[in-house]
Amino acid sequence: MMADRLGWLASANPKYRDQLAQRFNCEEKDEFPYHWQMWARTAQLPPDGDWRVWLVMAGRGFGKTRTGAEWVRHIAETNPQARIALISSSLAEARSVMIEGESGLLACSPPNRMPVFEASLRRVRFPNGAIAQLYSAAEPETLRGPQHSHAWCDEIGKWPLSHDRATHCWDNLLMGLRLGEEQRIIVTTTPRSVPLVRRLIDGEKGGSTVVTRGATIENVGNLPTSFINAMHDEFAGTQLARQELNGELIADIEGALWNRSLIEQLRQTGPAPDHIRVLVAVDPPASARGDACGIIVAALGSDNIGRILADCSVENASPEKWANAVAQAALLWGADRVIAEANQGGAMVESVLRAADCTLPVKLVHASRGKVSRAEPVAALYEAGKIRHVGLFARLEDQLCGLMAGGSYEGPGRSPDRADALVWALSELMLGRSGVPRVMNV
Repeated sequence: MMADRLGWLASANPKYRDQLAQRFNCEEKDEFPYHWQMWARTAQLPPDGDWRVWLVMAGRGFGKTRTGAEWVRHIAETNPQARIALISSSLAEARSVMIEGESGLLACSPPNRMPVFEASLRRVRFPNGAIAQLYSAAEPETLRGPQHSHAWCDEIGKWPLSHDRATHCWDNLLMGLRLGEEQRIIVTTTPRSVPLVRRLIDGEKGGSTVVTRGATIENVGNLPTSFINAMHDEFAGTQLARQELNGELIADIEGALWNRSLIEQLRQTGPAPDHIRVLVAVDPPASARGDACGIIVAALGSDNIGRILADCSVENASPEKWANAVAQAALLWGADRVIAEANQGGAMVESVLRAADCTLPVKLVHASRGKVSRAEPVAALYEAGKIRHVGLFARLEDQLCGLMAGGSYEGPGRSPDRADALVWALSELMLGRSGVPRVMNV
């Protein structure tokens, strides 16, 4: 099959590619860099068959954006009557990624057929008359009324979940997809265990959805080695590595206090207000050869929202090493207090921390209940929308999603050390002495 032999050109010796290009006439030379059929990998080309939705669910750096942009360009250039919806989590992301991004529509279009982006109208106009219109999933009602023949939906796993906006956006799109003879949608996303993603995957069973799965490593020829190494260092061995790099959809554990859909919904996407308090919480290991030392940096914002700022936990660390890690985290984030669990040798914990930095304000806390029992009030804060994660914390989030309501732990490792430090941090910031959620004015 032709698709099976594609991709050889992208990996060929540059000298050979130059020699090949020299054989072309001027028109062919101009077209050569933009001939997607020659450069694409098999997984980046539309599948055969009578499908309505093509779901490209793959790891970061796979080439999902380029795949979506090239599909839209092909539809527009072969169908002057095409009316294409371009939908992202926000208009800003639709413009910066889908239109003007390094792999967006403008970047992949030949100069002699370059579409015009009319920013004020949120519209991309192609030379032959085809039109693509930008929409935000945060405003699902804007899709009530307009009609389209095709659509490109980017990163649906990030679409807003509150008030079911992601689902409403998708439903409104489907009801307006009634132009032309063959209506189709491409969806490009990193896997997220959210209702809309699961709904589309369910559509694979009925034949209306075709799913292309892929991993970051498949595009290694176009990615910097430094990026590959950084991703391995940050995520290796975590469930989020399977999701973010391997493109797998990680199912939530039934009965867990946290789930990935909730955490994604509460991930900070814009600038945060000023911090009222910043603290570092520590869950010390029983020994240097045992569990990790959980070190979490958290803050309370002026909007009364608690935020997880950093996971500075260290593995297999001596008391001096983890105490220095705590001191560095406190200095870097300007913490006003260090909270440390004292059950594992309380006086020793404080003395080790003070030896690392005698100026650290240290508060020792004693665990009178099990880790999971202490976690339940904090999980309630997440459910109430009172917490944000400022970043992606793979190992921490794996542990949170393994804490069970029944009192057990089913996550990675022997102990949820990072999650326990988070619980101490947010309990101090948000719950005070009572240990139960309080209603705050926002």
